[in-house]
Amino acid sequence: MSGTVELLNRTLAAARAEDRAALVGYLPAGFPTVADGVATAVAMIEGGCDIVEIGLPHSDPVLDGPVIQTADDIALRGGVRIVDVLRTVGEVHAATGAPVLCMTYWNPVDRYGAERFAADLAEAGGAGCILPDLPVEESGAWRAAAERHGLATVFVVAPSSRDERLATITAAGSGFVYAASLMGVTGTRASVGASAEDLVRRTRATTDLPVCVGLGVSNATQAAEVAAFADGVIVGSAFVKRLLDAPDTASGIEAARHLAGELAAGVRKRG
Repeated sequence: MSGTVELLNRTLAAARAEDRAALVGYLPAGFPTVADGVATAVAMIEGGCDIVEIGLPHSDPVLDGPVIQTADDIALRGGVRIVDVLRTVGEVHAATGAPVLCMTYWNPVDRYGAERFAADLAEAGGAGCILPDLPVEESGAWRAAAERHGLATVFVVAPSSRDERLATITAAGSGFVYAASLMGVTGTRASVGASAEDLVRRTRATTDLPVCVGLGVSNATQAAEVAAFADGVIVGSAFVKRLLDAPDTASGIEAARHLAGELAAGVRKRG
């Protein structure tokens, strides 16, 4: 089985054809358990997410704020391993038919082996990989493996990225570009920040790839705000927080489903 990058491309194109942004949800694998994580990601898609990113929990998640760090800690204490991440990707994709990506720092992939990870992710039905800390200059071997197995390689750009750097990053990526809405770590915020719109504009000047904005979006109003200028809206910490705040896992899963519905309505308002 090869990866489903074409499914990812079609999903993003379909959202654009509907004159709306795509809704992308994020959840770490193994949180709160492997099985419950699968059930939550499925509920997120059933609730309205077009695409889901499954995080590979890491002991030093430099891009992640306290909410996702807490979820990662729970998953790691539960003994989550790469095989569980791949299982989560596979089961969520099989249950929903939606594109599912893996978001991971580079070190676990490097230790596992880039070729092996790409092959196993594709075999699970994954659509691609988001690698926030892999420099483009050092990504050649991974990108070659990903391309062989039909996987997208999504790179992250930030407001601090100069135009020349944006062009280098977007030329190497595929699937979409992950635009970090502001400098800093993931987490819910009162506002998404004006720098996001400028970053999307500058990024689009360098590529035809869809540009999806993440970091800080937590409610339908913010989703609509970002959807007015971006091709996709990425939400992670808000989903994790619903699970953390819930009195029990079943309630948390339903809260995640409900949030997906609210956000899906938001991205269809486009500001």
